[in-house]
Amino acid sequence: MATNEILGQERTGAPPTQVDAKARKALWGAAIGYAMDGFDLLILGFMLKSIAADLALSQAQAASLVTATLVGAVLGGIGFGMLSDRVGRIRVLTWTIVLFAVFTGLCALAQGYWDLLAYRTIAGIGLGGEFGIGMALVAEAWPANKRARASSYVALGWQTGVLAAAVVTPMLLPTIGWRGMFALGIFPAVAAYWIRHSLHEPEVFVAKSKDAPRESALKLLVKDRETTKLSLGMVILCSVQNFGYYGVMIWMPNYLATQFGFALTQSAIWTSVTILGMVAGIFCFGHMADRIGRRPTFFTYMLMATVMVLIYSRLSNPNELLVVGAVMGFFVNGMIGGYGALISELYPTSARATAQNVLFNIGRAVGGFGPLVVGAIAAAWSFQAAIAMLAALYLLDFFAMWLLIPERRGAQLD
Repeated sequence: MATNEILGQERTGAPPTQVDAKARKALWGAAIGYAMDGFDLLILGFMLKSIAADLALSQAQAASLVTATLVGAVLGGIGFGMLSDRVGRIRVLTWTIVLFAVFTGLCALAQGYWDLLAYRTIAGIGLGGEFGIGMALVAEAWPANKRARASSYVALGWQTGVLAAAVVTPMLLPTIGWRGMFALGIFPAVAAYWIRHSLHEPEVFVAKSKDAPRESALKLLVKDRETTKLSLGMVILCSVQNFGYYGVMIWMPNYLATQFGFALTQSAIWTSVTILGMVAGIFCFGHMADRIGRRPTFFTYMLMATVMVLIYSRLSNPNELLVVGAVMGFFVNGMIGGYGALISELYPTSARATAQNVLFNIGRAVGGFGPLVVGAIAAAWSFQAAIAMLAALYLLDFFAMWLLIPERRGAQLD
């Protein structure tokens, strides 16, 4: 592209037409932030048993640490999303990472349930801001015909962090304990420094922010009947996504240990294989959504998720759980690759980060009850019954997409 054409884009806020260095840096910054979130949340799942034993926590108290983190994410999503739409993507993304890093590190100093709960909640506030701001940043920096795959690459950042947690935790936890694992959480602050000094605000945001409406970004999510339908549909989609993901991923290591006597290393192998299936699903989702559209791709994944969850709920052989778990992960969590692009295309620049954070983190808050509900159903009936319940939720997902969410492939951001 000629230099004068690039300068023209910067002056007018014209949408990007190619993937340049700024777009790649934006992608790396968003993906790294999201990877840190995934690492932190999964090590918490691995460490719940050790934390509960050391601090004399009940099973409900241990599970509530995950719930508190996700509920905190809703608060952070609302506050930081609105702030990002006002003062900029890069600055606020940096603040969220620092807040998350500091309070994750403070968890290492916890002396009991209540102070650990407070640290987890505040760390969740930082965590809640990162997803939406990073997704908005990437959506605005990448061309429309590659927007879904770029969003899926950011989502892969989370899975990279989760996979790292599954590999690293069994090696380090016996040596440094759960306090040492939390202490590692301070390192994301270093990444925040790099993000703050190497990334630039997207031209679309800079241009649109000059004449941004005075109306609250939060109100823009329900400004009229049509927009309210969109927001309701996205809340349903994000809630089902997070409920299923956290319900399975938080309890599966415990289930494998209890039902089959798996050691931590064996549970980590199951988690790693399932996550690799999720990684493949996310990658494929982004490319499919750019080629055939958002709705057809979501419909395919939702129906296959329903089928695979029902199949999975009937398995009892650990080897079958390993193989089918990867296929189930492909469809159940592969959909996360599409939310960033879809939400970005449904809402204007003046409310884009707010929409990403608020809608997805409401889903996270609902998803935060996934471990509690799955645990309760597993205790009353069986883990298989709890997994089968998820199938009905993916059918709800299907109808929400069908009735409430339009196709927006190739749409230019306004």
